[in-house]
Amino acid sequence: MKSTPAPRRRRLSRRPVRRRKKPPQTPAEGEGDPEFIKRQDQKRSDLDEQLKEYISEWRKQRSKEEDELKKLKEKQAKRKISRAEEEQKMAQRKKEEEERRVREAEEKKQREIEEKRQRLEEAEKKRQAMLQAMKDKDKKGPNFTIAKKEAGLGLSSAAMERNKTKEQLEEEKKISLSFRIKPLAIEGFGESKLREKAQELWELIVKLETEKYDLEERQKRQDYDLKELKERQKQQLRHKALKKGLDPEALTGKYPPKIQVASKYERRVDTRSYDDKKKLFEGGWDEISKDVNEKIWNEKKEQYTGRQKSKLPKWFGERPGKKAGEPETPEGEEDAKADEDIVEDDEEVEEEVVEEEDEEAEEDEEEEEEEEEEEEEEEEEEEEEEEEEEEEEE
Repeated sequence: MKSTPAPRRRRLSRRPVRRRKKPPQTPAEGEGDPEFIKRQDQKRSDLDEQLKEYISEWRKQRSKEEDELKKLKEKQAKRKISRAEEEQKMAQRKKEEEERRVREAEEKKQREIEEKRQRLEEAEKKRQAMLQAMKDKDKKGPNFTIAKKEAGLGLSSAAMERNKTKEQLEEEKKISLSFRIKPLAIEGFGESKLREKAQELWELIVKLETEKYDLEERQKRQDYDLKELKERQKQQLRHKALKKGLDPEALTGKYPPKIQVASKYERRVDTRSYDDKKKLFEGGWDEISKDVNEKIWNEKKEQYTGRQKSKLPKWFGERPGKKAGEPETPEGEEDAKADEDIVEDDEEVEEEVVEEEDEEAEEDEEEEEEEEEEEEEEEEEEEEEEEEEEEEEE
């Protein structure tokens, strides 16, 4: 086989690259022209003058602004000074106002203290007069007094005393003690005068202890009377409960007895109203039982009157109960007599029923009168208890 010859490579010829030549530099236009230079100088001088004018104008504006700023600062300083003076005057005015308010409050407090002192002095005088009158009065009487309520307020003196705070009570105690306990003026006293003063103080202590003992005994008696009145009230309430068919202790508690809302023995809700149930405890049960009995009586009466009437049988040709010597009874008269006997029996029964109803009505009236009397007595006892409680509070 013949081998193929390889292809020839082209040889690149290295030729020199031609470069473009720069054009020759020419001198600037008018570079050496004196007129051009003169114009340039003129422009520079105009610019300098314009700049000077701008600078001068800026300086004038700046000086004006500085003057205005200076005036504003002076004005601000004056305002600060005036404000400080006004604040000082305001503080002084507030201080004077506060002092005046405190002074008025102190004067008001002093006036109130003085008024309280006068009231307590009058009360002490009245108390001393009352104690003296009690000592002078030997006969026994009620150991309580009825306190009159003050007009307009609706509160008694005891109630007003209860409503006072601890601070008020302490203040009144101090005021009361200030004029009850007088200061001892024993300066410059000799031995004899000191002995007399000590004897006087001893007599005063004995007197006060005697009064204290009398008041304690009176309080014990009042407590006993109050306890007795409460027991009597409880006894009356027990009797009242028994009359109404309740438990004896039902009305003696703090709250009234409960009224049953549902039936205890039947699985159904009690549809009666509260007033109906309440009336049962006020004697309504008697009326209900009376109506039920009357209804049963009417039913039995109708059943009796609507019965089948039969003739009386004859024994051995004679009517029962026939006496010797009496004529024979005709056929029609037997029925008539039987009817008359039935009518007479019915009339007798009706008369008995009417009499029983009249007796029940009289008994009901008597019970109502007794209940009214008991209620009046209870109201009187409650009034007495309230009066005693007010006396105890005083």
